[in-house]
Amino acid sequence: MTPTVPRRRRSARLAVLLAALLVVTGLAPAAPALAEPNEGSSKTLKQLRENLDAAAKGYLEAQAALEASEVSQKALAAELTAAETELEGLRQNVAAYAAEAYKTGKLGLVSLMIDGSGPGSLLAKAGAMDRMTQRDQSKMRDYRTRKQEVTAKKAAINVQVKLQQDALKEIEKRKKAAEKALAVADGRNSSGYINANSPLAKPAPRNSDGSWPKESCSIDDPTTGGCITPRTLHAMNQAKANGFKRYVSCYRSGGDGEHPKGRACDHASATDGFKNSSASGGDRTYGNNLAAFYVKNASRLGVMYVIWYCQIWVNGAWKRYSSTGSTCGDSPAGDHTNHVHVSIL
Repeated sequence: MTPTVPRRRRSARLAVLLAALLVVTGLAPAAPALAEPNEGSSKTLKQLRENLDAAAKGYLEAQAALEASEVSQKALAAELTAAETELEGLRQNVAAYAAEAYKTGKLGLVSLMIDGSGPGSLLAKAGAMDRMTQRDQSKMRDYRTRKQEVTAKKAAINVQVKLQQDALKEIEKRKKAAEKALAVADGRNSSGYINANSPLAKPAPRNSDGSWPKESCSIDDPTTGGCITPRTLHAMNQAKANGFKRYVSCYRSGGDGEHPKGRACDHASATDGFKNSSASGGDRTYGNNLAAFYVKNASRLGVMYVIWYCQIWVNGAWKRYSSTGSTCGDSPAGDHTNHVHVSIL
């Protein structure tokens, strides 16, 4: 008599067999080991993220505008130098002509043009001298006008640079406000994750003046089926192109922060996705290197901030970070000890 296998046990065996079949046939879904990391949500954390977003976004925009102004100023200064050099040459030519005319008078100058030729030749030479004088005077006027224009532009650029420097000072105030909020998350100074040997990413597209284009959540997110910004996709693809190919999750509906805006990605440190445990060994090294990659390429990719292993990089500095107020590692998702978070402008 064939023994009867309980229905529940049969279902479990079928599930195991089906899972094995999917793995063998290569049809198993590329899913993380656990659900997406719950980084926590509270009134304090929401305010912290808003402050970080405002400070980092404003800092990057002001920095880009300052860099563009400095480039324009340098180009105008070179143009002004060239114009002044040409102008000085014309001044010397006209001065020499004027001095000769003063010493010899018109007749003396005309006599210099006489070289055993007849009156026709004299008139021709006088006409040629007059045309040369008119040409030089015309160029003098042109270069004076050009110098005035370039000088005015240079002055305008200097004003713009001053305005951007003032803007950076304002961002410093906002940065301090964000640091004040970070104090709730243990925001002390930290050495962070820096690697001079991190690879360079290809820069994300900018406007012709060097500023960052305004972008919306308009691109399909290949990691979740939601949407992300073009710049976020570029940053993620650059990370992958430079060897950081472990599981990534970007868009997340609901909650606060940049995930619902398509401006943030979470990179699992483990090879098989998000785990509810802090990374160690090779997994931690992977996270260290990825965090350092984003920091080194912040200005190329438009990185606002990076969070990894109880630390956050924002506005050019690493700070201690604990979104849950726990001892580092007690909450792997909230403390970001199992994934690297990056927010993109």
